[in-house]
Amino acid sequence: MTSKTIRETARIVTAHRQREGAGFIVRRPFPAQGLDVADPFLLLDEMGPADYGPGEAVGAPDHPHRGFETITYMLEGEFEHEDSAGHRGVLRPGDVQWMTAGAGIVHSEMPSDRIREKGGRVHGFQIWVNLPAKLKMTRPRYQEVSAGKIPEARSADGRARVRVIAGEALGAHAVIDTHIPIVYQDWTIESGADVTVALPREQQAMAYVFQGAVLVGNEGKEIRDGQLALLGEGDAVRFRGAPGAGRLLLLAGVPIGEPVARYGPFVMNTQEEIAQAVRDYQSGRMGEITRTAEVR
Repeated sequence: MTSKTIRETARIVTAHRQREGAGFIVRRPFPAQGLDVADPFLLLDEMGPADYGPGEAVGAPDHPHRGFETITYMLEGEFEHEDSAGHRGVLRPGDVQWMTAGAGIVHSEMPSDRIREKGGRVHGFQIWVNLPAKLKMTRPRYQEVSAGKIPEARSADGRARVRVIAGEALGAHAVIDTHIPIVYQDWTIESGADVTVALPREQQAMAYVFQGAVLVGNEGKEIRDGQLALLGEGDAVRFRGAPGAGRLLLLAGVPIGEPVARYGPFVMNTQEEIAQAVRDYQSGRMGEITRTAEVR
């Protein structure tokens, strides 16, 4: 058996804060100055954690998407979603929604009625994954997986735990089907943990720490809360516990390597395709959200 080449930290990016949607705050490591994309990933937003009082919670009202996928992962709180294809539902803690916008869809994501009326805590992630040119106009698709159906695993000593949204780790395989090879995992690394997992060499990988700190690679580079570690080449990743504990997202994917043209909620390959997306949205070709009763 050949030994694994452990990926080391090549670069650290600190997330900045900004307003999105109707005014909610996100921590965003990219896109940012100096890191526009992390092919095939286009965006990583940490929503909150935010504690809202009654009437304070805001979200992202009706808006279009084309040419990529959005993945919403809730940690705390509840979000209601609905779209122009007739999908609607509620995302609760631990739930995942993997939406392939493809050819185009109009989408709404708002805190639940209960949180908007009574207040509450909201914390979660939204990640955008690019699609190759041959799939940009694919039919929109939803995959919703409740918290109890997300595969979980732990290291032999129990000090490292993982929820596998995409890819595989410690014998757990994701239930979500992805258009391109993607790894999306939520790791909890306790003090004293030392875990190594295989990761295909052709994938570009990164780790975003959102609680505490984690030691990454054989070098043990400490990555702290709000920092993104871009990982170098190799075929495995190693995480060790820092004092206290840490929690991170491990993201990886095979780079698409195509031109990226983006304009707000549209991500295509050329500016001409962006202009067509705008025309299609303005002319109603992406549809609209039909509401039979007032839900706001």
